[in-house]
Amino acid sequence: MNYLFGTGLIGAITAGASLLRGSRDTPITWRAVLAWVSWGITLALAIGSVIDTYRSRQGRPVADDSPLTSKKAKKSAKTMKKAAKQLGNSAN
Repeated sequence: MNYLFGTGLIGAITAGASLLRGSRDTPITWRAVLAWVSWGITLALAIGSVIDTYRSRQGRPVADDSPLTSKKAKKSAKTMKKAAKQLGNSAN
């Protein structure tokens, strides 16, 4: 439930609402089409971010281009280093 209240998703929804209010009485121009395409991309990125966060917290793999991948790799490397250090100490 806390994924639905992320700032990216709320920002995309409010931007879409204001875009809809602003485009009700105006004719469709290339600028309006470009604004809707931009909003669609923003919404898709926000939804993708929510999905990546959910998958990461579930322990499932995330896409390689996700910002969470580098965090997960750093955490994994830190855990491996700590385990290797403990294994080295127990062998002595």
